[in-house]
Amino acid sequence: MPMVLLNDGTRVPALGYGTGTIHREHDTTSTILSAISAGFTHLDGAQLYKNEEFLGAAIATCGRPRADLYITTKLNKLPEGQSVRGALEESLRKLRVDYVDMFLIHVPIFFADLKATWREMEGVKEAGLARTIGLSNFNATQLHTILEDAKVIPAVNQVEYHPYVYDTNKTLVAIHERHGIATAGYSGLATLTRFPDGPVDSALLAPIRRRLEKEAGAPVTEAQVLLLWHRAHGVIEITTSSKAERMQEYLDILRLPDLTSAEVKTIDDAGSTVHRRFFVSNLCSKASTRLMGLLSSARTGWMREQAISVAVGFVWAISRTAMTKASALYPDDDTNTCAGAR
Repeated sequence: MPMVLLNDGTRVPALGYGTGTIHREHDTTSTILSAISAGFTHLDGAQLYKNEEFLGAAIATCGRPRADLYITTKLNKLPEGQSVRGALEESLRKLRVDYVDMFLIHVPIFFADLKATWREMEGVKEAGLARTIGLSNFNATQLHTILEDAKVIPAVNQVEYHPYVYDTNKTLVAIHERHGIATAGYSGLATLTRFPDGPVDSALLAPIRRRLEKEAGAPVTEAQVLLLWHRAHGVIEITTSSKAERMQEYLDILRLPDLTSAEVKTIDDAGSTVHRRFFVSNLCSKASTRLMGLLSSARTGWMREQAISVAVGFVWAISRTAMTKASALYPDDDTNTCAGAR
């Protein structure tokens, strides 16, 4: 597995297996064991996913030495009175390890004082509980806030990264480059799974896929082309699947040649014609589900009228929350969809 050198002198595998999204709040032990058996060593977890104990069970039973695994978790919103160290120590118990390789602040808007939170992050690194510390879902303004007083420069900022946010992310990535901060990306295949009819479609990717197949002498998928696009941009990619064949598909990019500069530009240019984020859209879908439930339960005209009134208020409130969160995360983002952080 290729490794990426971080600004603190440590190295992280360039491709990671994520335990969020479809795995949240689920027993993921067997799935993670499958990922490790397939060849993944970089395991990306989070307190927010509410499944750290299952990641820990997989780590404990996989038969791999601790040193062979690269384990990430992320700091969730702290309950009143709890410290960053206390939250991490709780995660370590669930993960059944003495330290994590990487510890990230998951969502900046969860913390009223980012500078104070970062000082606590520096403290857990100094204590040896986390070898590398960094950020997730930080925009340029929030990142500058950390950098103003940081004794330890964040090693990583993990953000949504795919062709439809490539152009928007340029300013943030430029800041990363100036400070030696690695860019990690999630939702890398959303281009195919969530917007298949967009400009980065099968027709655009087909010539690239055929060229790679000819050179590699083996079948190449569209997902692999997009993962190679991430590799070309130097992004540490976090991907996931519950299917063993998909896990192998993702790992098989290690045997594939790089995209040409012209191919990278083709995807860059097509992605830049549309701007679309896909995460923290969960709030919008929950609002829609709640609305349908209220309407279907109304048996009379009066009840239906009342249900509509309540549901509209609910949708307005939760959509406003989603957009407020999206605006806080990405103040320069002109998207008109509910979007935000994974």
